[in-house]
Amino acid sequence: MGSIDATGLGSEKKSNPGKATILALGKAFPHQLVMQEYLVDGYFKTTKCDDPELKQKLTRLCKTTTVKTRYVVMSEEILKKYPELAIEGGSTVTQRLDICNDAVTEMAVEASRACIKNWGRSISDITHLVYVSSSEARLPGGDLYLAKGLGLSPDTHRVLLYFVGCSGGVAGLRVAKDIAENNPGSRVLLATSETTIIGFKPPSVDRPYDLVGVALFGDGAGAMILGSDPDPICEKPLFELHTAIQNFLPDTEKTIDGRLTEQGINFKLARELPQIIEDNVENFCKKLIGKAGLAHKDYNQMFWAVHPGGPAILNRMEKRLNLSPEKLSPSRRALMDYGNASSNSIVYVLEYMLEESKKVRSLNEEENEWGLILAFGPGVTFEGIIARNLDD
Repeated sequence: MGSIDATGLGSEKKSNPGKATILALGKAFPHQLVMQEYLVDGYFKTTKCDDPELKQKLTRLCKTTTVKTRYVVMSEEILKKYPELAIEGGSTVTQRLDICNDAVTEMAVEASRACIKNWGRSISDITHLVYVSSSEARLPGGDLYLAKGLGLSPDTHRVLLYFVGCSGGVAGLRVAKDIAENNPGSRVLLATSETTIIGFKPPSVDRPYDLVGVALFGDGAGAMILGSDPDPICEKPLFELHTAIQNFLPDTEKTIDGRLTEQGINFKLARELPQIIEDNVENFCKKLIGKAGLAHKDYNQMFWAVHPGGPAILNRMEKRLNLSPEKLSPSRRALMDYGNASSNSIVYVLEYMLEESKKVRSLNEEENEWGLILAFGPGVTFEGIIARNLDD
């Protein structure tokens, strides 16, 4: 099998002029840590449900998700204040948004501050803000509240991406990349923040698919700083973003379906989603690699930063692309430690990627310089970026 031909695209571990780079990462979580082994009893106790069949189903789902721990905003204090959230059929969207709007801003501010600290430059050097969330709805949007919470300059240019779902993190990265490359000298803060309270409901035989979300999704926030032409004195690029594309699959808009109702958000995930991704991921990757001008024959000579939508999606990708087990290890670790945290997850995956790269270098083993950053969301939408690992 052949290898990646990076001729003309830069092969040394330094960024190419004008290309966007990720300069720092940051994350934040709510205080409630949920151990998967205790989730079922806690959830059914909280919602005062005693249906043994639903309880058995959730128990099975909790085992198959591979999730071990997650962080959630929901707490006993919130349910004491808003007991109606655990009651079927009530009109609670106002209460949910009151909780979610404050929670996502708090987490986004914390993640952004952590990212800015890791970056090492002044907050006043941020010129643009891209904010992503599928967990709030208000006007003005969360981008303004985040800017205010951080003390960003009123001159900061803001972009808001709402209700993009699991592909939101990579969509935001694509938008931030374009901003950075089209505004020389700019520094872009990308922040994502999500909470499941917007869709929290008691178990119901009429909504068996809700249990998948209960077993899989988690809360948190992520942040990145992006910019081109890093300052060698005070900035250390982690990844270069070379080429980004987005595709949607016609006639699949009902596969991932979310509706904002009086009871919060109702989600439906079709059973065929993993199969749809398996059937289309290889052509998408070929298209992305072709756009970047990379000749490839072996996917195992690339790194893979994939949004961990669930174990079935990762398993099918691994099989279809014939990936070695370690290729999706950062994604599996993120899923195990944080659940599917929607748009935030790609930040956690990239952090684990950097950690594993350091281990490879410490063993004097060859690491993969080029790779793909991928996510799948409502549409069904595929988001992809060809990237270079610049960390050393």
